[in-house]
Amino acid sequence: MQLRCGIEPRTLAALTVLLVLAAGLAVHHYWTGRPETVRSPSAEPAAPSAPEQGPSPGAPAGPAAAHGAGRTAPRGAARTVVVDVTGKVGDPGVHRLPTGSRVEDALRAAGGVRPGTDTGALNRARVLVDGEQIVVGGPPGAPGAGGTAGSPGAGVPSGTGPAAGPVSLNSATSEQLETLPGVGPVLAQHIIDYRTQQGGFTSVDQLREVNGIGDRRFADIQPLVQP
Repeated sequence: MQLRCGIEPRTLAALTVLLVLAAGLAVHHYWTGRPETVRSPSAEPAAPSAPEQGPSPGAPAGPAAAHGAGRTAPRGAARTVVVDVTGKVGDPGVHRLPTGSRVEDALRAAGGVRPGTDTGALNRARVLVDGEQIVVGGPPGAPGAGGTAGSPGAGVPSGTGPAAGPVSLNSATSEQLETLPGVGPVLAQHIIDYRTQQGGFTSVDQLREVNGIGDRRFADIQPLVQP
């Protein structure tokens, strides 16, 4: 190089060093500038949090709901019948029992029949009628004794036996009306109120218009009364 180019060895060494450095810088620049693979964040969306769910339609109500519902009377609540139990029972008086109760239930509600009382005339299986009076151990034919024993062949209240004759709807007292099947003080008063308002009965069929007398009760009373 010295003979051909006239370059001294010292200058040649310096150039060589510069070339080496330049080559090193070029390699470094190329290495640092090369593209790198970068992992992107996960594209999966986060699972949404479950919304708060209210009670399902079929789930039982909570304590508060149950307490509030308890204050409301249920629809179709059982009605009651009011009967007057008198005579030889532990707790005589007016008693309220569910509709469909029988004479046996009324006796039990009145404290039971006293020992030694003859209850052979009582039909304990008979269904109670609202407003009737049940006399336990009373003498035959006593007013209000109707509603304890069954009338002949009917199985409904009619006192201790059939009446001597038809009861007059226009002149009978409350006590006489109460000897009819299923007629107690309340219903007897309804009959008296009706004849007062209408000026008397002209036919037995008018009993159907009295409050508290349905077809079944009318069928029991009809053969025992007259206008």
